[in-house]
Order: sequence, then structure tokens, then C-alpha cells
Amino acid sequence: MATSKKLEEHFLTCTICTEVFDNPCTLVCYHTFCRKCVVNYTKTRPEAISAKSLLCPFCSKMTKVFSPEKPVEEWADDIKPSFVIQGLLDSFGPGCKATKHCTCCLLEGESTPATVWCSICDDALCDVCERVHRRISSTRHHDTIDLSSEVFIARKRKVMCKEHKDECIKFLCKDCKKVTCHTCCVIYHRKCDSVVTLESELPALKSQLLNEKENILKKQIQMKVKVDTVKSNVISEKDRYVQIESDIKSFGNEAREKITVKENKLLDELKEVSEKHIGQLTADIKSGEISVQMYRQQAELIDQTLQSECDMDVYEMYQGCEVSDVDAVGDADLKDDGRIARIMFRQDTDQLSRALDDLQLGEIDILYEGVLDLMATPVLHDTINIRVAGDGNTANPVDVTTLVVNGTDTVVVTDCQNKSVKSFYNKTKQPGHSKLSLSSRPYCLTKLKHNQVAVTVPDTRQIVTVEVNPDLVLLSTITTNKEYWGITSLSQSTLAASDLSPPSVDILDMTGHVLRSISPVHSGKNILQNPYFLCTTRTGNILVSDSSYGCVLCLTPEGDVVFTYPPTGDTTLTHPWGITSTSTGDILVAYYSPHKVVHLTESGHFDRHFLTADDGVLNPRGVCVDGRGHVYICNIASGEIKVFTCSNTV
Repeated sequence: MATSKKLEEHFLTCTICTEVFDNPCTLVCYHTFCRKCVVNYTKTRPEAISAKSLLCPFCSKMTKVFSPEKPVEEWADDIKPSFVIQGLLDSFGPGCKATKHCTCCLLEGESTPATVWCSICDDALCDVCERVHRRISSTRHHDTIDLSSEVFIARKRKVMCKEHKDECIKFLCKDCKKVTCHTCCVIYHRKCDSVVTLESELPALKSQLLNEKENILKKQIQMKVKVDTVKSNVISEKDRYVQIESDIKSFGNEAREKITVKENKLLDELKEVSEKHIGQLTADIKSGEISVQMYRQQAELIDQTLQSECDMDVYEMYQGCEVSDVDAVGDADLKDDGRIARIMFRQDTDQLSRALDDLQLGEIDILYEGVLDLMATPVLHDTINIRVAGDGNTANPVDVTTLVVNGTDTVVVTDCQNKSVKSFYNKTKQPGHSKLSLSSRPYCLTKLKHNQVAVTVPDTRQIVTVEVNPDLVLLSTITTNKEYWGITSLSQSTLAASDLSPPSVDILDMTGHVLRSISPVHSGKNILQNPYFLCTTRTGNILVSDSSYGCVLCLTPEGDVVFTYPPTGDTTLTHPWGITSTSTGDILVAYYSPHKVVHLTESGHFDRHFLTADDGVLNPRGVCVDGRGHVYICNIASGEIKVFTCSNTV
């Protein structure tokens, strides 16, 4: 029948030999194969033979054999098929009970067409045998099924005891959680308290299976919702990637247009000076040709004079040549001042190379699953002791950030006391670190690119850029006119940095030139006093942590105040230091004296005390988050970086 054929094709076929299962066995990975097939495949894999295991050809998972001392050919003998596969084979496989001929007549060697099926005896009967069947007292009340129409009768599977091969398994020992035959019950389960018939347990088992089915169906619905959500995300993400691709091309076209403008400017300048130069040379040619003509005429005139018979003609010609300076007249135009001698194109290959190296169209930032869940309870994940060999003083971590460089998670921290920037990472499962010593104390840092940071060095009025490989390499030193403390990157070409005297936030280009200075005022007073830490929000605004004023400000790059926390006059929390903004816009602020990290909403409202001294946070300064649900805190009191896990995934 069609149903049987479909079952054989999709569920009862060995994927190795592509035939219906012959003596199947189900491995620990729940993949089923013919015993002979899986053994033959295992023989070809030395690693499986060494491990005394059967190897799944589909997923390569190994199944330990019960009797490894036996020949490989017998390793699969003790491995049973799953009850589902066996049930399907018994009901629909080639070995299922035939229904076309009478079972009783077949035993007598006759092929009589069957007309009914006895579901109790599990036999097909012809008309004669059915009448006999109804006359016998023990079978007369059996239910029979008419076979006149095309039907398929599933065979009842009789599971025989492995030890007592002539007995069916009919009992269940609840204490041992084993199904047994009658003899096994007598021999092995006499002392067990709860041995029942398997049939009596079927209602409870079926009820549990129905409950399990309901749970599975619920999970199926939930998974389908997730799949539908992911499908929707795929569509939206594809659209977003198309937009990103368009943005990248747009930025590339803009860069090329600027290069084209510069190219055209050079070409126009070349055209102008080259036309002037060629004009001068053309004029020289014309002037020279006129001089040649004059010289020829003068020579001819002298010839005619020499042939004259008049002495006076000769004398007058002599006097005329002596008075006129033909050479001076002919060379006058060729000796003008300011003439173009030569035009050359001077290429600054090094500068062009540096400009192209520094050219950034943007960066591809990756936000990993497991993003920070600020509603979850933070758990201490790791502690990084930043004191390394060569440090002469106690470690003093001020600010911290994280980068992913060539697939390696890297923590970069400024150590004020030891005048250095340090990186910590795990490479090839081995911990590593790098130290970059500076001439003076570094303070705050910010990420510039996926592998670059900028660090303020206020004592020497410098901002240094550092490459992270993840080892640290000094790239450049930017000299500034002010002592900058806090710093944050606004774009590829602009920074925001905070000064204390006078208190302000300056917008700088990458040469240190001040593009704009921000000094917000409230009630006629400058509301900045000691803006030590800065960070950039996801919307491009600037968060300022002012330890003396005791507040957090959110400013636009143009200088407008978006919000202040706490509101003016509220002194509940004082001395804010490190500050960071998450990918969801939430804000974390480290409060030095109360030993707390506070969670603010994107609009600047208090949410909760995220971390406290009870969590091991002591005198925190710098704070940052990564894309994997981790929060990093600079613990001044212990000279360590405390790493907390606060993820929405396991």
C-alpha cells in the first residue's frame, strides 16, 4: 500500500545500503542502520576500532559496545533498534503479518484467500476457518475485521525475553524500572515491592505520553514562533545589509569624488601653466623666425653693398651695422624675466600612502548574542590582576575598554601609577599580556577602530594613539594645547576630550586642533567642574561624568544639554567617575566613594544599584561593557579588573 511504501522510503530505509532495515540497531545518537552496514563502516575507521565503539556514519558520534572482546562483526548484536523503528518494521515492514491468505490454511500448505482478521489472535482467516473460529468458546467473542475492502492490519509486536527466549515480556518492575518476563520476575524480582503487569500500567504510561506529547507540541509551537521570528529577522537583516552595502558604496563614491576633484584641480592647474609655457615657446619660435628673416635680409643687403661701385654706399652700410645691434634685437624676447623654464609633477608618495592607510570609510561592528541583560543578576566571572613584571608601583587601573582583534578578546587598561597602557588576552588558550610604557601617567582611553585606541596623557598635554595586535604598539603622539583627561571617539575623524581649566568639553580633529569648545551653563553658572570621564551614546551624544559637581550630563556635540542626573540639588549619590553606554542605550556609572555602579536609563533616570561593595566593587573608576554580556570594572582598591557576567543567554 501507499502508506507502507512511504514509511519504507522515509523511515525504514538504511542510509548506508539504501534498503529496508535488515536487523536494525539504533546508536546513542538515535540514528538507525542495519547491523551489518554499521559494522562494515566501523571496520574502515581505525579510530573507532581503537575506541571499541561503533561509529555513526551520519554524525560521527561513537557508541560504546557491550562486549568489546568479541569480534568486530558481533559488536552490534547487543544493540537494539529504537522501539519506534521496531514497531514500524513490525507493523509496516516486509516482515509484517500477511493478510491476503488464511493463516491457518497456510500452516496446512494451502493458499486460501483471507476474508477477516482476528485482532486478538493476530491471524487472517478464510470463511471456513472463521466459522470454526466462532464455534470455539475461547475465540467466539473475538473481534474480527472484514478484509473484503483493501485494509492494512498492523501486527502486534511480541517482545520476547532476551534470557528466556520462549517467554514474552509482560511485567514491569517499578523498583528496578525494568520490563521482564514471568520467569525473570520469579528469579530476579522476588524481593521487589512493586511488580505489575505491563498491561495494567499502559493507561498511566499513555497518560504520561499524552502529557509529554502536549509538552512537545507546546515546544513545537514555541520553536515555530522562534523560527518565524528568525525568518522575519532574516528578511529585515537582509534589507539592513543592503542598506549598509549602499552606505559603504556611498562613502566610497564620496571618497572617490573627492579624489577626482583633487585630480581635476591638478589637471586644470597643469593645463593652465602648460598652455602658458607652450604659448611662450610658440612666441619664441615666431620671434626666432622673424630674427632669421632679418638676418637673411641684412646679409643680402651687405652683399649688394659690397658689389656697389660707390664707396659711400660701403661706408654708410658699415656705419649702419655699427649702430644697430641685430643680436640684441633678436634675443630680446628670449630673455624675458618670469619665463617658465620647466613644468614638473612632484609626487609625495609617502604622504599619499599614509593618507590612503588612514582613509576609513567606516567599520563593521559585530554585536554578539548574549548581550548585556541589565535586568539579570550580575555574577563575578573573572578577576584580572593588572600588575605585571617590571611594574615598580602598585597597579592603579583608571580606565578600561575591550576589543576583538583577529578573533581574540582583548582588554586594554590604563595603569596611571606605572605610567603604562596594558592589554590582557587569551591566545591559543594561553593567557598573554602586553605593556606599553609612556613618559607620563595615562588617564582615560577610547576605542578609535577595531584595533586602535586613543589615550590621554594630561601631564604632558598629549593624546597618544595605540595599535592593539593584541600586543600594544605606539602609533602617534598628538600634542594639544590643554591638559585633557576624559576622551571619547565621536567619529573616524573627531574626538571629544575634557579639560579642567577651564572646565569644558572640546571637539577635536585627529591633529588635536580644537573645532569647538562646550561649556554648558545652568542658572548663569558653568555646570562643569571636574569632567574626568566621557563616553559616546548610541545616538552620538556625549555623556560627561563630573566628580566634583556630582552629576552626569548628556550633551549634544553642539553643546545643548539633553539631561542631567541627578537633578540639580539632589546629592543622593556623589563622586561619579567611569561611565559607559550600552548597545541598548542604557548607562552605567561608577561611583567612587559609595562603591557602586548605578544603572541609568537612556533618558537619564535612575533604575537601580547594579553593583555594590557586596559584589566586590571597591572604589570603582573606569567601566565598560563588551558584546558578550560582560561588564568590566576598574577596582582601584585592589588594582584589578573585575569582570561580571550579566547575559540573557546561558
